[in-house]
Amino acid sequence: MLTSTDFTGLFNERFFRNLLPKPALDELRLGVGTPDFKLTDITNNRTVKLSDYRGKQPVLLAFTRIFTEKQYCPFCYPHIKALNENYEEFTNRGIEVFMITSTDKKQSQVVVKDLGLKMPLLSDPSCHVFRTYQVGQALGAPLPAQFVLDKDGKLLYRHLFSFLDHNASVETLLERFN
Repeated sequence: MLTSTDFTGLFNERFFRNLLPKPALDELRLGVGTPDFKLTDITNNRTVKLSDYRGKQPVLLAFTRIFTEKQYCPFCYPHIKALNENYEEFTNRGIEVFMITSTDKKQSQVVVKDLGLKMPLLSDPSCHVFRTYQVGQALGAPLPAQFVLDKDGKLLYRHLFSFLDHNASVETLLERFN
């Protein structure tokens, strides 16, 4: 599925930094706290620090693959839409969802508007958080992954991208919080 034929802005510094394939590494351990980070929430125009949620509520980290404001990964686009459509289901259960993208602030603002995102879209154009969580990369962007954290920030579940199983379904993610 091609989301647009406009490839403007695709070939930038981030694209070339993420060009060569690096596999995702399964090194974050279940039952252990995950690395803290601080990113800009484009949806709500604020800064989010993951550790601010520790001790308060469970969190879903949904790393996604968006190339530009016009180009989405064909495996991620339906997943982004599904998470957005089910955002209230997560929040009704007391779970915060953070969608993390490597697009810059300007590109991310277009994504939020065009997709009508309700969930927080966190911008990580340096890909530092993607690398910290070792989600891997290929063909110009980090790979998608999902991490389910309990209210204390401990890892309950992780899903790393593979061509056989691109993203964990909304149902699977919700089940992991029980």
